[in-house]
Amino acid sequence: MKAMILTSFGGPESFELRDLPKPVPGTGEVLVRVHATSINPLDYQVRRGDYSDYVPLPAITGHDVSGVVEQVGPGVSAFAPGDEVWYTPQIFDGPGSYAEYHIAAQSIVGKKPASLSHLEAASLSLVGGTAWEALTVRAALKVGESILIHGGAGGVGHVAIQLAKAIGAKVFTTVREANAEFARSMGADVLIDYEKEDYVDVINRETDGRGVDVVFDTIGGNTLSRSPDALAQLGRVVSIVDIAQPQNLVQAWGKNASYHFVFTRQNRGKLDELSTLIARGQLRPHVGAVYSLADIGLAHARLESPNNGLQGKIAIAVVPSCITLNIEETP
Repeated sequence: MKAMILTSFGGPESFELRDLPKPVPGTGEVLVRVHATSINPLDYQVRRGDYSDYVPLPAITGHDVSGVVEQVGPGVSAFAPGDEVWYTPQIFDGPGSYAEYHIAAQSIVGKKPASLSHLEAASLSLVGGTAWEALTVRAALKVGESILIHGGAGGVGHVAIQLAKAIGAKVFTTVREANAEFARSMGADVLIDYEKEDYVDVINRETDGRGVDVVFDTIGGNTLSRSPDALAQLGRVVSIVDIAQPQNLVQAWGKNASYHFVFTRQNRGKLDELSTLIARGQLRPHVGAVYSLADIGLAHARLESPNNGLQGKIAIAVVPSCITLNIEETP
C-alpha cells in the first residue's frame, strides 16, 4: 500500500510517499480501504513536533477515515467486507489515516451515513466528534440557551454552529467579513466581525448585559480570560485549544463559571449521534478544498497559513475517484 510517512518533525516537506505492506487485522479489528481522510490543526501540530513524545518516527499520521471494510479479524460481528464506514483513529495509539489501508478496533468504527460522500464523511469524523463532546457532553447546552462560537467558519466551528442550532440554542459567532455569509448559511444568528468589533461589546449589547450561557473556544489567544466578560451567571466555557493562554480568571469567579477542556475521545456512539442529525438534514460538513494523498504536504501548508481562504475542511482523496466536480480541487 502507499502511505505518506512523517520522517522527521518540521515543515510540510517532512512527508515522504512510500510503499508498505498491507496490514492484517487482529482480533476485534477491521481492515479498511481508506477512500478519504482530511486535515486538522491536530495534524500539523503533530507534524511540527508538538507531541513528539507520543509519536515515534517514522510514523503514519492522520486522524480521519472514510472508507470500505476489506477484511475483518476474529471476533468482529458488527461489520462485514463491503461495509462503508467512518471513524477517527485512536490518537497517539498506532498508525494514522494517511495511507491506502488502515486497521481499527470495531468499537470506534461507525457505519458511514449514506447521504455523505467519503470526502464529506472524512471531513466530519474528528471535528464532529469534538464539537459533539464539547457542546452536548461537557457544556450540556440546552434548548433556549445561547452560545458564542469562536471561529465559526473553521472546521470545528461550522459544525458546532449546526449542532447548537439542532439543540435549539441561539448562536453568536466570530468570523471575518469574508466568511460572514458562510457562517450565516450554517445557521448562525448573530455574526461578529472580529476584525472590526469587540465580541464582548457585541454580546453584552445583544443580550442586554446578561451574556451567553456557553462560550466555545476554538482559537486560543486570550479567550479563556476574556470569556467571562461575555458570560452569563453559571455560564460554561469549553476550550479545545492546547496552547498557553493568560490565566487571570477573576471575572470567571464572579460569574460562577465552569471551564471544560476537551481532547476528544473515540467511540462509535458519537458517530451514531451525528449520523442521526445528518439523516434529519440538521448537519452536513463543508469541504472547502480537496488534495491528493501525495499532496498532503501542500494541504498542511495551506491549512497552517493564517490567510488560507478556507471555509470548512480540507479533504484528502486517497482514492482519486472520490474527487467530485462540485468540490474545489488543489489550487
